[in-house]
Amino acid sequence: MGTYILVSVLILITCILLILVVLVQNSKGGGLASNFAGSNHVELTRLLLRLLNLLNNKPNKLATVLKHKTRLIPN
Repeated sequence: MGTYILVSVLILITCILLILVVLVQNSKGGGLASNFAGSNHVELTRLLLRLLNLLNNKPNKLATVLKHKTRLIPN
């Protein structure tokens, strides 16, 4: 039962992170990183793009793995 609760909490946190990443992005295109594109902060822009890319990809993979793991946990 404890493992089931832990996995459920991890799935919930992953879902909240995905929602926050989607809400931070600009609906008209470009997203959060486009705000820094015109400035002299090229390294900051690259770092921000990598962070957004990581946040967009990793939670999806984590949610998929956790979804398959919860099927294996007996009731």
